[in-house]
Amino acid sequence: MAAITASMVGELRAKTDAPMMECKKALTEAGGDMDKAEELLRVKLGSKASKASSRITAEGIVAVHIDGTTGAMVELNCETDFVAKNDDFLAFGKALAQLIAEKNPADVAALSALETDGASVEARRTALIGKIGENMSIRRFKRFAGDASLVSYLHGTRIGVVVEFSGDPVAAKDVAMHVAAMKPVALSAADVPGELIEKERNVAALKAAEDAEKAKAEGKPVQSAEIVAKRVEGSVQKYLKEVSLYAQAFVKNDKQTVEQMLKEKATKLSGFTLYVVGEGIAKKVDDFAAEVAAQVAAAKAG
Repeated sequence: MAAITASMVGELRAKTDAPMMECKKALTEAGGDMDKAEELLRVKLGSKASKASSRITAEGIVAVHIDGTTGAMVELNCETDFVAKNDDFLAFGKALAQLIAEKNPADVAALSALETDGASVEARRTALIGKIGENMSIRRFKRFAGDASLVSYLHGTRIGVVVEFSGDPVAAKDVAMHVAAMKPVALSAADVPGELIEKERNVAALKAAEDAEKAKAEGKPVQSAEIVAKRVEGSVQKYLKEVSLYAQAFVKNDKQTVEQMLKEKATKLSGFTLYVVGEGIAKKVDDFAAEVAAQVAAAKAG
């Protein structure tokens, strides 16, 4: 059998970007044949990706690319915060954002089929899973193109904001930072989705009903239906003020609203997009005590 040298391992690693030990194992299995080892390694990496594909990816990064009035923001997920700090993972996210801005894919499937650095996005994702050993997924992205100027703000790599505007770029940047901190859901109250308003109205109505039951049980006067309706509507209006960007108190000067600050700076917004890594994804919570108890019970049964 041919001796497996460090230079051979290094050459195979350069070709496949796989871990050193995986390269050495593949070369040993292939009897030193570089082409066969590369083929074996790619099969193994694909197998790793397949095994990892069912695991939840609730960590990750948000990456942004802006070139003039064209840009993109993408959320790339992984399993652990540790991998979210990996240089190769970060570079992949940046490459995706640039590719989206330049090629305008229709969806994640179309993005996955695009080529970058001589391989498809899907092939690069699969290879990266094999190299690092964690599942990874492209969750969502948005492309921006048109007449509006663009500015972005990244809070670390977990929160990303892109603001579309005309006017003062400094004011727009401040708004992007404000959005990251206060997380509004729409520009104005009129833009808040109806389902969110209805949800808030139902919560307020339920609270009013609970208060009425409590008052009745304590022998206190129960408010009329008209007063209850006004209370519910008051709660809804308060909610709309809290989640509407224009109505929120500006984080850098709480004496004025965001809308007042923008007017002062002669700046208009046409939209904003906020991504928070893992938002809405159900994370797996490991119960270590329960796991140990189960193992002990299994051992006793055996």
